[in-house]
Amino acid sequence: MVADVDFWLTQFLNGLQLSMLLFLLSIGLTIIFGLMHFVNLAHGALYMVGAYAGVSAAAALGNFWAALLIAPIAVMLVGIFLYAAIIRHMRRAGPMNQVLVTFGLIFVIVDLVRIVWGDIALGMAQPAILSGPAEFLGVVYPAYRLFIIAVGLIVMAALSLVLSRTQIGAMVRAGVENDAMAACLGINVERLFFAVFCVGCALAGLAGAIAAPVFSATPSMATDILIPTLIVVVIGGLGSLRGAIAGSLIVGFIQTFGAVVMPEFASVLVYVLLAAVLIVKPAGLLPARS
Repeated sequence: MVADVDFWLTQFLNGLQLSMLLFLLSIGLTIIFGLMHFVNLAHGALYMVGAYAGVSAAAALGNFWAALLIAPIAVMLVGIFLYAAIIRHMRRAGPMNQVLVTFGLIFVIVDLVRIVWGDIALGMAQPAILSGPAEFLGVVYPAYRLFIIAVGLIVMAALSLVLSRTQIGAMVRAGVENDAMAACLGINVERLFFAVFCVGCALAGLAGAIAAPVFSATPSMATDILIPTLIVVVIGGLGSLRGAIAGSLIVGFIQTFGAVVMPEFASVLVYVLLAAVLIVKPAGLLPARS
């Protein structure tokens, strides 16, 4: 019985770790969806760029923590370039044009990554302090994976505090609820859009950098993570922090426990849930818009 408890606790931690990675990606994407009304499928490619930027920074500086700081900044700069060159001009183009353009951006960015870094997986060493196992509730679990969980929870708490307790958070919530009325109240909606987009890109870069020591940096990261992230956004509801949290936990635990309990159906469970949510609550479980 003790062994069974240890096994399920390990799976719980695995699910929580996956959920935190999905949250770091989905929160930026869902706020961009909800606030800018922009379908940015290239968000997964920014996650991939964050992984490669982290690997390169760690190799050049020999310092994991410096790489963890540099990668989000590098991805944010890439996002600023994309915003100025493409996204700003596509905001009023309609969802179909946005999907086609940003879907094409995925392949452009992936090919640029292949040109710069090659087509092989690149690893990133874990910091010495987190390289070994740790004991959590009597279970031996990799310390670095606990670090990923901690980062996700810290970002979750910080965003919750900012969105619910600060003037900037009130402006973001107002813009998501009704951007036209927010503009009438004197909020610079365009500047707010840009700031939120930059934060979303930085979080994608952070997710890529902290994922690189576990999953390695590969060009396929751009597409592998995209579908689960979009499912999180749709299930949780557009523009909603609570929706991103709920969707990330639901998808992360379904994928983890589904692979253990029903491995033959694991690949379709999350899509069944997606279909059920779209039928019952098309706006998502916790949408930001009333």
